Amino acid sequence: MINGWLILDKPVGLGSTQAVSAVKRALREADEPKTKVGHGGTLDPLASGVLPVAIGEATKVSGRMLDATKSYEFTVRFGEETDTLDLEGKVVATSDIRPSREQIEAVIGTFTGPIEQVPPAYSALKVDGKAAYTRARAGEDVKLAAREVMIFELELRENTPDSATFSATVSKGTYVRSVARDIARALNTVGHVTMLRRTRAGPFGLERAISLDFLAEAAKARRLIGAVLPLEAALDDIPALPITPDQAQLLRFGQRLVGFPEKPGLQLATEGGRPVALVEALADGLKVVRGFNV
Repeated sequence: MINGWLILDKPVGLGSTQAVSAVKRALREADEPKTKVGHGGTLDPLASGVLPVAIGEATKVSGRMLDATKSYEFTVRFGEETDTLDLEGKVVATSDIRPSREQIEAVIGTFTGPIEQVPPAYSALKVDGKAAYTRARAGEDVKLAAREVMIFELELRENTPDSATFSATVSKGTYVRSVARDIARALNTVGHVTMLRRTRAGPFGLERAISLDFLAEAAKARRLIGAVLPLEAALDDIPALPITPDQAQLLRFGQRLVGFPEKPGLQLATEGGRPVALVEALADGLKVVRGFNV
């Protein structure tokens, strides 16, 4: 049974759910046992890049990818703002102003650190129980509240008279399309995203990502396991805690281990190098947060 992560370099035009379906097909092609598969954070069809896909027991920690810091490269075309803030939408505002490199560099400093951001109307955020994009596509005037996000880094990579390409590292909940909109407006013009590529999601970068073609070939060759990263690859920020076989058995039954002088916080309990459970170290012992059947 495969338990771990496939890091896809998702192409433009493919939704995250479709990418998960491609992994499921690859598992069937490789004659692997049927297991759970899920992605670690949605990536729009018009975006490409890093999409972590959890397989088997790794799905138990896929939520950590939703909270992870992510990095992107994106291009903003100045002069037109669309209702979706990307190439897919219709133009709702225009401007003849085209900012210079000096003007762009003078503005982007105000977009680092904690900022207030209004998410796009075409987003998956719920409004009275229904996705905002569903309401927007139905013609409703969707109003979303501003919320605080963190932009750790924002750098201008290159620019032309009509566009600018940036790299950014952002916190969870940050919409790059909104960043592009707000940069353009701060420059007294309008704009929309024409290219969006995720280069990192948590510990996973493009250097570990594989193409769908590579995935298909590995499946046909029955070598899919060679492309899978271990479950604990997503937990590289959590210290490992070696335990004995007897202690591992107790944790597998969900029992608390007492007498561990560990510092408070999450630990990855391992037995013989294999992950047993994600545990929380408390004053009175170790409490199971997530158990792994590996």
